[in-house]
Amino acid sequence: MTDYLTTGTGRRIAYDRLTGQGPGVVFLGGFRSDMGGSKAVHLRSWAQQAGRAFLRFDYSGHGDSAGRFEDGCIGDWTEDARAVIEALTDGPQLLVGSSMGGWISLLMARALPQRVAGLVTIAAAPDFTERGFWAGFTADQRAALEKQGRVEMPSEYGAPLVLTRRLIEDGRDHLIMDRPLSLRCPVRMLQGTADADVPMSWALDLLDHASGADLRLTLVKGADHRFSTPDCLDLIVQTIEDLPV
Repeated sequence: MTDYLTTGTGRRIAYDRLTGQGPGVVFLGGFRSDMGGSKAVHLRSWAQQAGRAFLRFDYSGHGDSAGRFEDGCIGDWTEDARAVIEALTDGPQLLVGSSMGGWISLLMARALPQRVAGLVTIAAAPDFTERGFWAGFTADQRAALEKQGRVEMPSEYGAPLVLTRRLIEDGRDHLIMDRPLSLRCPVRMLQGTADADVPMSWALDLLDHASGADLRLTLVKGADHRFSTPDCLDLIVQTIEDLPV
């Protein structure tokens, strides 16, 4: 069942919450994804069967939440995540972040270490606005972004992807890889070797960059960015269950 939270910034965020045993699991979705995606749905089903507390939600401009996608940025979506965690959960939570959600989960671990019991990232994409989008723009695209404030990119996921100057500039204010990253909780990173959107090298870079007493990376040969085959979904659940929290 979908409920709604109005955040302190006035954004209306759609969410679905299950009560149960803790630590609760919070799913943080990816760029342009929503809580109806296969990973979010699978984890909800698992949590319900296991009696675990669980929360999934749509960032502003995504899914059933209010706002236009192209008006948003990493800072907005990070604020949304923090708002739902603080308002709708109790105690330390286990954050499961997919793609952009992996970036946001790392920002949450940095901002709210006392509320993060553990991290499971799936094709984590920290800093993708800079090292992915901006680095991949042609000179003409960069000029259009500066002059018009936006550029349209083809997308295999449907309608053209509108990228804004605000998205790029705000992303630079939330970078992870340009400063020390100390993770005090256990962290498990999952990454497919056939991921065409988040290179495997990014996962290795993150593992090398982060510091912590219990960080592990699992590479799945042949898995793509969706990471949603039955075996991949089972691996996500097993990773959550095995996390020492």
